[in-house]
Amino acid sequence: MLRALLALCFLTVAATAHADEWPTRPITMINPFAAGGPNDVFARLFAQRMGELLGQPVILENVGGAGGMNGASRVAKAAPDGYTFLLGTVGTQAQNQLLYKKPAYNSTTDFEPVALVVEAPLVLVARKDLPVKDMKEFVAYGKANASKMQFGSAGTGSAIHLGCALMNSVTGLDIMHVPYRGANPAMQDLASGRIDYLCDIVTTAKPQIEGGSVKAIAILNKERSPVLPNVPTALEQGYDVEAYTWNAFFLPKGTPEAIVAKLNKATVDTMKTPEVREKLESVGLRFVSEDRTTPKYLGDFVKSEMAKWAAPIKAANISID
Repeated sequence: MLRALLALCFLTVAATAHADEWPTRPITMINPFAAGGPNDVFARLFAQRMGELLGQPVILENVGGAGGMNGASRVAKAAPDGYTFLLGTVGTQAQNQLLYKKPAYNSTTDFEPVALVVEAPLVLVARKDLPVKDMKEFVAYGKANASKMQFGSAGTGSAIHLGCALMNSVTGLDIMHVPYRGANPAMQDLASGRIDYLCDIVTTAKPQIEGGSVKAIAILNKERSPVLPNVPTALEQGYDVEAYTWNAFFLPKGTPEAIVAKLNKATVDTMKTPEVREKLESVGLRFVSEDRTTPKYLGDFVKSEMAKWAAPIKAANISID
């Protein structure tokens, strides 16, 4: 028994020393989506600045597939030593848990939450020649022409898909869904008039809206977006639809508290970096307030997001084997 106690003390001291020294080598940030997606600008800026603050390079690695579940699963199974962490989203940490019959991980028990960072609303955009100018006309047109219309998404179960599913449910629309392999090809087909509408993240929809290739109908949030100030919210137009995505960082379960605290501090300090804030706010991302950046807040937030999305996913009868 004495030997066992001594061994336990040795392991505890060793783990504490390791946490105190961390990091001593490069760290990997897993972006669970393919390169070129809406997370990339955020990930590159944060990886660079966090590396400067931590004194070790933060290497960005894209691990796409299964709606982000492949990349998130890799982090869930990684060694809890602080050298692999996840750029998580509402999709990887909340929606996938409800969509898949057998998720590859449990988002509430397989990760150590680090910090919630930014939120980005979705915006309802339509093909430019759709004969509507606001939400009420859009809903009326959709009900009258439901059998002829289609809406696109970045794939079944993606945040973009679920945003439109929620909007359809609230407005009483029943429109055919066309899943694409990513947001970019869906937007290209919308601009070409092959589909009728899309609920895209404001960061990727903004250039298309400003260029006139698609038509903005409503911001799916309670507040207007500063980068699209002339686009009214759905709520302003009489429809209580709130759909947004977010980014947060997660470590594997069991990562020492000291390492979680160091990564949290690097995250918050990066959020305060003027160049980072300016670049990300200019594309429509909104930084959360500092009181929402604690690990405890993020853990509770993930649970609340799962509860929020359970009803619309069930109502739309969306599931993935």
